[in-house]
Amino acid sequence: MPLIRKRAVLGAITGAVLMLAAPNLRAQEATIIELTQIPCQFIESENGVDRGFTSTKKADCDAINADTGNERLAEAKVIELKPGRYIFRVTNKNVPYELGFWLRESDYNWLNPIHKLTKTSISGGGLTIGTTQDYEVELSEGDYLYSCPLNTTPDYRLEVRG
Repeated sequence: MPLIRKRAVLGAITGAVLMLAAPNLRAQEATIIELTQIPCQFIESENGVDRGFTSTKKADCDAINADTGNERLAEAKVIELKPGRYIFRVTNKNVPYELGFWLRESDYNWLNPIHKLTKTSISGGGLTIGTTQDYEVELSEGDYLYSCPLNTTPDYRLEVRG
């Protein structure tokens, strides 16, 4: 059998073996993490407690978090996950202005151009009152922070461990 034909047959066999194995090679399905924003906080991050804050603009939350943020963070739930694919499903429950979501490695510095290329950071806006958006990300082992810069919330913690 000529060499070219042998390679074609070998390629066809290899392709058939990979097709049979494909279900085992499929990427991991993403796990959904649901988060609900209310004025100046994520409910789930603060152990399901709605603190009853009111806000009509970002500056309201800046002031509230300056007074209460550190204490609330000390009591906040740390999300613990395994490495893998996740969808953070974020809902603006009742904040009367546009919100967003930002998840990043704990040492991420948005001013550092190297971090933009080498570190995990996902973000987005457009969360008007009553809307929900998904933010998909692959997380590896490490420490992360998440927050809403538009509805100023504390920098909640997330840990990923194998």
